[in-house]
Amino acid sequence: MQPAGVRRYLVEHTTRYTYDAVVEAIYNRGFLRPRDTESQLVLASELVITPEPDQVTEHLDYFGNHSTYLETRQPLTEYEVTCRSTVEVDWPVPDLLGMNQHTVAGAARELAEQTDPVLLADFTTSSPLVALDDSVRGYAAAVLRPDRPLGDALVALCARVFADFGYRSGATSVVTTLDELLDLREGVCQDFAHLMVGCLRTAGLPARYVSGYLETAPPDGADKLQGADASHAWASVLTPSLGWVDLDPTNAQFADSRYIVTAWGRDFTDVSPLRGVVYTEATSSSLAVGVDVTPID
Repeated sequence: MQPAGVRRYLVEHTTRYTYDAVVEAIYNRGFLRPRDTESQLVLASELVITPEPDQVTEHLDYFGNHSTYLETRQPLTEYEVTCRSTVEVDWPVPDLLGMNQHTVAGAARELAEQTDPVLLADFTTSSPLVALDDSVRGYAAAVLRPDRPLGDALVALCARVFADFGYRSGATSVVTTLDELLDLREGVCQDFAHLMVGCLRTAGLPARYVSGYLETAPPDGADKLQGADASHAWASVLTPSLGWVDLDPTNAQFADSRYIVTAWGRDFTDVSPLRGVVYTEATSSSLAVGVDVTPID
């Protein structure tokens, strides 16, 4: 059952690096602050970096995401970045009957006529991790038939990805291609979002990759473990009647008010939470990521 009404969350995302030798400098860029959307309002957001960086700059990137640059030029062996945000979320329930007034092909034609050509080019063509090759086209064709009602087709595609692929952490990496995923038949949310985005684009439907969080619940009778949540990813498709509609193939459902958006782009390469360059003679390092999504009454 989709949660109804406004929901408020405290989101804490901590990334901690530890090195076996002194690091002389770290230069990072990332997307950690949630963004305002039609279904989400960011009430507060702060970054806490230890040790304190020498330079912090922020701007809105090409897609309107909050891009943060961090520069630390001091000796260290541990480096920690925490983003703490309070957000209000209120996703509408998708109108399947409204979407079904269009066929897949009809929606693609209408969007091609009415959509800004630059946006259309960004979200209907290949991108670094979403190559629109024959394997992706073949996988999509059985579901996204040109004459199929749009809403039914979106639900069926989401369900097919969910059914065809097993969730296994470590089976893929951040640079796994769609061809490799289609051979492996297992991966994580990033992979499934990329595949769904690719399938939609092959049908001429603008689709973007969304990075964010999903509120999770512990098993019955168990306490929720601190830091046990994780970043999440899903797909968003542009429709003629409802605008952008978000679907989560990892869980075979439309996004609802448990979903919190951080950033969106063509694929993961546009919205990596944190990436950069480290100057050190360290031979080994460790990375620990902790995420907490806490509902606020």
